[in-house]
Amino acid sequence: MGSGLDGGTGTSPPWPALRFSPKAEARLLAIDGVPVCHVVDGALENPEAWRAFAVTARGAFRDAPHNAFPGPELRLPEPAAAGLGTYFDERFRASFDGRRTERFYARLSMVTRAPEQLMPWQWQPHVDQLATSPEQSIAASVLYLFDDPALGGTAFYRPKRPAAELLPMIEDSSRLPPAEFSAKHGVAPGYMTESNDWYEKVASVPAAYNRLIVYSGTVFHSGEIAHPERLSDDPATGRLTINGFFTCRRRAR
Repeated sequence: MGSGLDGGTGTSPPWPALRFSPKAEARLLAIDGVPVCHVVDGALENPEAWRAFAVTARGAFRDAPHNAFPGPELRLPEPAAAGLGTYFDERFRASFDGRRTERFYARLSMVTRAPEQLMPWQWQPHVDQLATSPEQSIAASVLYLFDDPALGGTAFYRPKRPAAELLPMIEDSSRLPPAEFSAKHGVAPGYMTESNDWYEKVASVPAAYNRLIVYSGTVFHSGEIAHPERLSDDPATGRLTINGFFTCRRRAR
């Protein structure tokens, strides 16, 4: 067990351990022959402990408006996240050309926002880091901790336009008012679940309880929220996930 939310004074619940099943097998999703996403079913031995913890810690979740995620988050302390880091290093890092993991963190997350509450940068897929040095690779993971698959998995996209057109549009999404951005670039408000004039949807992984996906953070992706009316801010029934982010040093050439 990790320390409590208050630093271990005994007034808040202790963090569970991330116990990954050694029996869980991964399958690989490749796009154009390039490994993009590993899918592991039955990933945790103790998924219910994490959902129960999230229910108890519900009041500690906070919105993080600086990033693309459309809902509240709760960052895992390093001891609680360590199991995910070890699992990634041992099973997946090499497939993303990683020699060692330089930075890593994880958070509990819940998608909760109604479509009309989204900002323009949340109407489209994203990469987890646009500016990565050539010596680094980026990977990310999502562990689904909800029962209702209609709450949505993860979709992957390919840009339809060159970077010289795409990057200014992405920059506009963070500085223009929603109506002005939509009129200028023809991007419809709301959660994106299909191709549009800017991106082609190339693959998707449906959500399943206790399913872990590990994917390249440099591939455009988005939560596939086709039924936003089903979203909830209750961790017992809402779209609860553990999200991990990994920056790795590439192997020497």
